[in-house]
Formats: sequence, C-alpha cells, structure tokens
Amino acid sequence: MKKPLIKIDHVVKVYHVGEQDFTALHDISLDIGEQSFMSFVGPSGSGKTTLLNLIGGLDKPSQGEIFADGVRLNDMTREDLARFRRERIGFIFQTYNLLPVYSVYENVLFPLLLNGCREAAVRRQVTDMVEKVGLGPEINKNPSQLSGGQCQRVAIARALVKNPSLVLADEPTANLDAENSHQILELMRDMNQDLGAAFIFSTHDERVTRFAQREVSLEDGRVVWDRRRNGVGEWE
Repeated sequence: MKKPLIKIDHVVKVYHVGEQDFTALHDISLDIGEQSFMSFVGPSGSGKTTLLNLIGGLDKPSQGEIFADGVRLNDMTREDLARFRRERIGFIFQTYNLLPVYSVYENVLFPLLLNGCREAAVRRQVTDMVEKVGLGPEINKNPSQLSGGQCQRVAIARALVKNPSLVLADEPTANLDAENSHQILELMRDMNQDLGAAFIFSTHDERVTRFAQREVSLEDGRVVWDRRRNGVGEWE
C-alpha cells in the first residue's frame, strides 16, 4: 500500500500561556495523499493555522507524530527542518510576504538562490513560472506596482518554482475580492493538476471550499468532520 504524503498520528499541541496551558489541537490523526487539493476550515482559534504550521515544520507537536514522505519530522533538528521547508514545501500567505524592493523576477528567483542554485542555471525556470501565472509583462515590476491579485500570483509562482511536493496556503484569498479570489483558486487548481504538488489551505472562506476536493473541519482543536468529493463533485 502506498504511503501518504503526510501522516499526522495522534497529534496534540499545547501552548504554555503564563501559568496556564492551552491545548490548541486534541489528538488529531489524518493521512494526506499526493496531489491533494484540500482545506482546513473552521472559525478563528479552531486550530487551522496551528495544524498547518506543524505540517510545514514551523512548529513541533507536544505529543504524537508527523511524517512527510515517511520521514518523521519530530526527529529533525532545526537545521534539518529549515532544509526540509526550503526544498520540499512552498508557502503562500494571505499577506503575500513579498520582498518589496525586489522585482517579480527576483522574488520568484529568491527561493532557488536559497537552495544553492546559480541564477544563470535557473533563469528560464523562473521566467517560465512567471509566465505560467500570467505575469510575463510584469516580470520587472516591484510589488508596489501590482494589484493584490497579482501579488498573490507572484507568491504562487515563488512557492511552486522549486517544484515542491507540498504547498501550504494560509488564508490565501483573505485580502482579495471575489473576482480575484476565483482567479487565484482556479490558478492553484490548475497548478495542482499540471505540476502535481499537493495543496493544503487554511481558510474560513466559502469560496475556497467550493474548489476543495477534501475538507477537514476543525473546532476547538478537534476534527468535526472529514469529507471528500465523489466523482461528480458532490460531498460524500
């Protein structure tokens, strides 16, 4: 039987707040397959972002285990986790997190430079990815010269240019209007299908859930439901 891309096994996350403990996640177990296109949904404080951060190696569980391609993240050092994020995961944030003084081209190039690539060797790779997200004419512009939807396209290109197996998107449409949200979601769905990267969203935006093929609902750090769409697009 094929191993899942991500395996979350009885994960608990506790934060120490002053003299009290706050349990953000209670005994979460999930398997996430390759090329998934899924969302974590729920109100603020439900544990969505906490779970996303654990999967991305930005934090470690208090109890339980998380595996990525069969590798146990709990055992990784801080340096190992940083390398894992650089090489294997693309991140998309609701505030874009672009480097303001860099051009579109330079923002998309940046993660490849962090991975030790020489610009001359990846120049075509970067320009191809910028064109795939529809920003070829804007490649030399800075983020301040772009709309919100265009900035999010740059963030998508930056996340995907290194060919990650997994893309984590935290509220990717929160700062976009309805039209731009629809375009961004269609673009990510196309990238999911064309490039094969799994996409996991954290969201409370119903526009995102209409595109998701799987939806995991969280409330007070617990899974309320885990549902998938069938072959005709209806929830099972």
